[in-house]
Amino acid sequence: MHAEELKPNITVHRPLFPEPVQVIVAIPMGASVKLVGKGTQSNSVYEPILTAEQLALLTSSPAHEPFDGDARKFRLGIEAMRLGLAYEYDPYFSLSIARVDPLPHQLEAVYDYFMRLPRIRFLLADDPGAGKTIMAGLLIKELKIRGLVKRVLIITPANLTFQWQRELKDKFRENFEVIRSDVLRANYGMNPWQEKDQVVTSVSWVSRIEDAKDSLLRSPAHVKIVVA
Repeated sequence: MHAEELKPNITVHRPLFPEPVQVIVAIPMGASVKLVGKGTQSNSVYEPILTAEQLALLTSSPAHEPFDGDARKFRLGIEAMRLGLAYEYDPYFSLSIARVDPLPHQLEAVYDYFMRLPRIRFLLADDPGAGKTIMAGLLIKELKIRGLVKRVLIITPANLTFQWQRELKDKFRENFEVIRSDVLRANYGMNPWQEKDQVVTSVSWVSRIEDAKDSLLRSPAHVKIVVA
């Protein structure tokens, strides 16, 4: 760009600055120009004296942003923001994106007890067939929608690991990977607990095999759901 293009309020970009800089004033100094500007990210003040060669390296944003972007991507972005805030207006938002018809006691457990506490730590001791998978799935969905969790570990009896994986996929569209001995061997030299954000494993296996337990304890913390 040229010296006469350095006008107040335009934004200039790299490679001379570590961040976009909004021009406050440009002062001619012979063949050079002293630029006084403010970083748009850090609010730091920059006052370099730029030669014609350095000016040629700068690029600037237009004074008025053009409306020539991808309308589809804009719509997707707005939709993502809407979904991220939906729980504030619809306390049962997860139900609209899950394939379940929960019973009253399941809704009561998740929304009247679990979600109302700042720290969720519960023992859910329900009868077989009472819908613990549905309650856990709703809880996972609500916490993820709110941005409160990213990593989830479900520890179940060995005969239920694949059932939990299947039901969370079918009913809540949540992909969990079952980690057992073959996965641990196939990832020799790596920590599969650390690589995967959503995991199901067997309580008898992970508590009995030292390598599995040690590698789990070395991984970043998950939100844990233990099924007895």
